[in-house]
Amino acid sequence: MIEFANPMWLWAYLVIPFIIGVYLYRFFLNKRPALLFSDTQSFKNLPGNRKQHLHWLGQLFFILGLTSLIYALARPQEQLTTVERNADGIDIVLALDISSSMKAEDLKPNRFEAAREVAKEFIDKRISDRIGLVSFAMQSFTVCPPTLDYRLLKELIDEVEMGVIQDGTAIGMGIATSVNRLKDSSAKSKVIILLTDGQNNAGEIDPVTAADLAIAYDIKIYTIGAGSRGTAPYPVDDPIFGRRYRNIQVDLDEDMLLRIAELTGGKYYRATDSQELLRIYQEIDTLERTKVEEILYTDFTDLYPLYLALSLLFMTSYFILKQFVLRSIVEV
Repeated sequence: MIEFANPMWLWAYLVIPFIIGVYLYRFFLNKRPALLFSDTQSFKNLPGNRKQHLHWLGQLFFILGLTSLIYALARPQEQLTTVERNADGIDIVLALDISSSMKAEDLKPNRFEAAREVAKEFIDKRISDRIGLVSFAMQSFTVCPPTLDYRLLKELIDEVEMGVIQDGTAIGMGIATSVNRLKDSSAKSKVIILLTDGQNNAGEIDPVTAADLAIAYDIKIYTIGAGSRGTAPYPVDDPIFGRRYRNIQVDLDEDMLLRIAELTGGKYYRATDSQELLRIYQEIDTLERTKVEEILYTDFTDLYPLYLALSLLFMTSYFILKQFVLRSIVEV
């Protein structure tokens, strides 16, 4: 970005059109012959005639030299701004239920796909937070430890599939694995965002016991219950008749999810459709924001020596043309 330390000098550019006008007047409108000849054909091939075209070059050098001089007097400066950002990052683990019931299509295109897409949108809005992913069914495992490499994290989210581990819903194990990933963190805030559509029916650790572990390490848990109320359409692939749907009962333990959130200082949400799920993640994004402090350092680099040198070059060229090259025209 270019700024001027003495911008008032730029008004001097108003004199440039006046100088050009005077020059044009002198060479076109005010030409009067000194001698009268009936025929000038014999003068066309005189050696000095070609030098008259250098008058244009001389005047061009003068205009360019004056233009560069005015620009140099205005003192152009290049502004270099450096931004130093200090952020107390938040460490976040997304705990995602990948049990078979997540195939239900009350959230579009289904609960699992909706959860993946919204999670990626949530990641895109973070700035300096380390985010990890834990998935759980009958067992739980870490897909990605907390990282700042959001591109890698989103690629790993896309690679998560249902059916890779035995079916079930080990919510307590999902929380415990997430706590294990955050317990040694020195971040100012540590958060687990747990999404499930069922009841805890597997694993060696009870969800409330896992929540007590989170409390011990000062970890907050936001819980999200995914699924409509009543029944939900569930796809069944029949080898003979192809895909068909049957309604399954939505079996969500909201009391347990609410208790986990309250114990750890978080909040419980119910997502009955995809838009509601998106809104929930947006609210969590608002609640858990990293405070970023910005310090601006501004440096200026003077550019006027370059334009001063250009002005000197053009003016010197104009002087040489006028004193040593164009003098012969006057002497003829």
